[in-house]
Amino acid sequence: MAHIHPTGWQEMSVTGTAAREIETLSYLEATLADLPYRVYHGVHWTNVEKGFSVYGEIDFILVAPNGRLLLIEQKSGFLSETADGLIRNYEGKPRKVANHIMRSIKGLTERFGSELSIDYLLYCPDYTVRNPNQAGIDPRHIIDASNRGKLAQVIRETLPVDGAPPGDKFDKVTRFLSNMLSLRPDPSSMIGNAAGLVARLSGGLSTWARRLEFAPFRLHIKGTAGSGKTQLALAEYSDAIDAGLKPLYVCYNRPLADHIEKLVPAGGRVTSFHMLSDAFARAQGQIPDYTAPDVWDRIEARMTASELPPEWRYDVLIVDEGQDFSPAWRDILLRMLKPEGRAIWLEDPNQNLYGREPVPLPGWVTLHSDTNYRSPRQIIDMLTSIGAVREPVEAGSPFRGADIEELTYPDGDTDAMLAQTRRAVTSCLAAGFARHDIAIASFRGRDNSVLLHLDQLSDAHTLKSFTGEYDLFGTPEYRPGGLLAETVYRFKGQSAPAIIFTEIDFERIDDRVLRKLFVGMTRARLKLVLVLSERAEQQLLDRM
Repeated sequence: MAHIHPTGWQEMSVTGTAAREIETLSYLEATLADLPYRVYHGVHWTNVEKGFSVYGEIDFILVAPNGRLLLIEQKSGFLSETADGLIRNYEGKPRKVANHIMRSIKGLTERFGSELSIDYLLYCPDYTVRNPNQAGIDPRHIIDASNRGKLAQVIRETLPVDGAPPGDKFDKVTRFLSNMLSLRPDPSSMIGNAAGLVARLSGGLSTWARRLEFAPFRLHIKGTAGSGKTQLALAEYSDAIDAGLKPLYVCYNRPLADHIEKLVPAGGRVTSFHMLSDAFARAQGQIPDYTAPDVWDRIEARMTASELPPEWRYDVLIVDEGQDFSPAWRDILLRMLKPEGRAIWLEDPNQNLYGREPVPLPGWVTLHSDTNYRSPRQIIDMLTSIGAVREPVEAGSPFRGADIEELTYPDGDTDAMLAQTRRAVTSCLAAGFARHDIAIASFRGRDNSVLLHLDQLSDAHTLKSFTGEYDLFGTPEYRPGGLLAETVYRFKGQSAPAIIFTEIDFERIDDRVLRKLFVGMTRARLKLVLVLSERAEQQLLDRM
């Protein structure tokens, strides 16, 4: 029977164009069940070890027992027919379908290193090709909406099975495909929720970083966005709870602390450093006067010198967003760690929004993780081209992703900026993203943002944004809208399938601008829309 590799795709919950590829997998499983094909697919999977996109432009590869391959490129949605052949438009930018397929065949052949017997099909389940002879592809290799029910029949005819057992060529080809990819499920690349699917990346931080043994356990992780730092932190925290220990998880960002607290079991403490400082002062009978200019100096001095009661000593310390911390904060937190305790310091120099010097961690073991499994390859390429990547970053996402969409507005025209932001929302919805899949991030801080002071973007789009107020329990109050809107500062550490990065405006590109661009753009898992001023766009173009 046909074997689909990797397994586990049935458990995935997806929306948008990815759902069409899952439908194709279901179809192949049902119609080829009696044939000994090996079916490889690139739906929601990441190459953990090698860091390249799954099979280039090819969505499915079928291998017959004799080692012959059939490559299937699926193009869902609409295509354009031109004198140059079939064209797929990605946000208005034309891409020749035939070129994609031929380039992928060439790349696969070159990597194999010896002769491969390859055939191909273009599968367009939603579109009927009107002029097959002008498609740029042999019409015999096109399955469109008019005959999509014959896909299995064409596969059988292209890859005939004579009943002979798999030979040496089959073993060589399948070993090549499996070893080349080392596939494991990557839930961070899905739209929606994957029921019961565990976030585990093969060879990733959450698996192998905790296998290290040394004493005292002081582990310094320098990991890029999307490298698995949060998975590691959650695993370390949960393991501590399971072992009856008391963990302390501290980050800089209050929204990130609130987000993490919802993900971990009860029994420890998840907090931002400022929340922790306030709680410590009040536990000492001191109510901080935040109107005093030296309030934080006083709080830090008290936390540095005061005797620590037993309830303020922890077995495990996890510091997230360490690039935003200071040496004084480091010393305060390490005071709270029991001598035999474990400490993990997580940071990303590329996300240093406040321009602080790295906190020295003498004697700590440093581990680098420079592969971003979350952001589509185009995002990493663009950030690299404009100089926003200071520490090396490799693209490990399985998604080619949609091209980055750029919507511009005249400098200083806030009405035009809001109109383009509305257009960005429409674009995301049209691409198949639900409202809960979309997050709006503002390049500006809350005080200087126009967008974040609005209750709604339009009659159809209300905004869920922080009001600046807290309730009696210290919980941030949000407007009750349907679209999440945050500053790039407050959204740091989180992500969404579709990101609209708006209010992007600057007179010149400096280090701070590049860091903000890096943080905002790497929040996107699948789709990114940039809403930026004309002068900001021109400066980016000058750097690319």
